[in-house]
Amino acid sequence: MPATDPAPPPSHAASYYAASSNAAPAQPVLNGEIEADVCVVGGGIAGCSTALHLAERGYRVVLLEARRIGWGASGRSGGQVLAGYASGQRKLEQQVGFETARRMWDISVEGVRLLRDLVERHRIDCDLHWGQMQVAVKARQSDDLRRELDDARERYDYPHLRWLDRAQVEALLATQRYCAGLFDAGGGHLHPLNYTLGLAQAAQRAGARIYENSRVENLSLADPAVVITAGGRVRTRYVALCCNAYGNPVVQPLRTRIMPVGTYIIATEPLGEGRMTDLMRENIAVADINFVLDYFRRSADLRLLFGGPVSYSGHDASDTSRATRRRMLRVFPQLADLRIEYAWGGYVDITMSRAPDFGRLAPHVYYMQGFSGHGLALAGVAGKLAAEAIAGQAERFDLYSRLPHRNFPGGPLLRTPALVLAMLWYRLRDLL
Repeated sequence: MPATDPAPPPSHAASYYAASSNAAPAQPVLNGEIEADVCVVGGGIAGCSTALHLAERGYRVVLLEARRIGWGASGRSGGQVLAGYASGQRKLEQQVGFETARRMWDISVEGVRLLRDLVERHRIDCDLHWGQMQVAVKARQSDDLRRELDDARERYDYPHLRWLDRAQVEALLATQRYCAGLFDAGGGHLHPLNYTLGLAQAAQRAGARIYENSRVENLSLADPAVVITAGGRVRTRYVALCCNAYGNPVVQPLRTRIMPVGTYIIATEPLGEGRMTDLMRENIAVADINFVLDYFRRSADLRLLFGGPVSYSGHDASDTSRATRRRMLRVFPQLADLRIEYAWGGYVDITMSRAPDFGRLAPHVYYMQGFSGHGLALAGVAGKLAAEAIAGQAERFDLYSRLPHRNFPGGPLLRTPALVLAMLWYRLRDLL
């Protein structure tokens, strides 16, 4: 029988989110052998959403998390809620045609609606606010945003976008860095760790069993499958792999198709209501459209949360807090007197195409990865699609198998250096 008393699991990574997280009792470690209809591996948004939607359908669900619920990207991200895909719709159209790309777009918009519904229905306290803006640093990026606006309105029937010229952007943000903006009333931002914890608690209330500090060490693809940890095993009809950037080495074929990319965020000391309103007139999230982008928003206690530097090398950049602060002051030089009270990093998973990678390792073993920075909404709806597929309605999940994916070049030893060289080119392109 599984243990009922939790062992002390490793804590969440030190961050503003961890310091301001809602209460979340530690879950037990898996010990012994149990049976399930579905075993979900990974306790981020995708895993918790999969567990929730399956438990609500009446499946016996076990979720295994190697550390804590929300320990990885789901609990450390910039917190921006976005429709669409990091690849962009035109690239999807080139790969799968307009009709399939349109269906994928609609699923991504459904993901935002689903997030709203889950927060409301399960009363998840995660500081959800609506409004997100992409901003252009230079004229050619302004042209890119114009094309995105035209496509969204004319080809994708998305009514929530509004164009802002330089003066209108400066009326919202106290900076002269941006020459144009695309405001999305359908996007937003939230506290990502509290959202993930809320999803896990909702899954438990629906009947899912969650085990923390239970890293998967082996996986048998037999039918039924057997998922093995250091202290136990789960015999199960179906498996859903939701490990992403912190993927388990037992699924090595999946790891070659994603690259863990380091990103870093700082949180200032609280600004106070007046100074924050002077800085950002509305409580929205903002991101520029550089390949190596800056993104920022306000927190519930009126800090500026600012993210930017990205590491493709697999190693933390030297003194990332100071480097990120310099990027923040390039946008808001008037914040030079503020202390940085939190600084943290983590990995997101990208694919070569920056389009998501969903599929099967075997007929009864599903996986979801490659959210490429769009995981807050997309990972939630991916869990819903996986639950549909396991329940016998696989059409929407299988749409994503039409996307071609390539392994990162260079093999285990050379793929990261090769990508670092490629990213140097993109950084130079951002400057032109």
